[in-house]
Amino acid sequence: MLFYWLFSYIIGNFLSAWWIGKWKKIDLRKERSGNLGARNAGAVLGKSAFLLTFLGDALKGVVVIYIGFYFEYSLEIIATGGLAVILGHLFPFWLKGKGGKGIATFIGVSLVIEPALFGMLVICFIVLMALLRSATLSMTISFSAYAILSWIIPAFVSLWPLSIAILIILVRHRFDIAESWENRWWKKII
Repeated sequence: MLFYWLFSYIIGNFLSAWWIGKWKKIDLRKERSGNLGARNAGAVLGKSAFLLTFLGDALKGVVVIYIGFYFEYSLEIIATGGLAVILGHLFPFWLKGKGGKGIATFIGVSLVIEPALFGMLVICFIVLMALLRSATLSMTISFSAYAILSWIIPAFVSLWPLSIAILIILVRHRFDIAESWENRWWKKII
């Protein structure tokens, strides 16, 4: 079990954006936001870099969860593995803790570990996106709803470690959230 969690953290250290940047001979840590995630990769290198980074980062989350299922660990242990892979992505040891922001990896983890709760997150995001017209604010509320539901619905209680991941992800996005809140479209109406 401890080996599974350590392995999950190490898998999280594989940052797709870093490798895609190396392939394109660009250090994404020195470009735009400096973040090693899909959004920055897309902004600097284009749509294909966004897609490859997103898929690569989500896939590592999927792999970690499937490994946990393969070894028939409890859902709580697997969710902790999900937390570990996300922490590896956010705080890679080989880059002195300066990784991505964790969205794609969380999506990979949550899609596989509990598709029903992931579906609720997606529906919440789509509805909020239509109302708020802000991906960042919609993501913030949807992820928060996921965390709350994982605590209050008995079927999802074993997923509590992912609530910790969500909290850290939201902290990593705090400046984006503040900027989106400041630039919200309805502010001009009120």
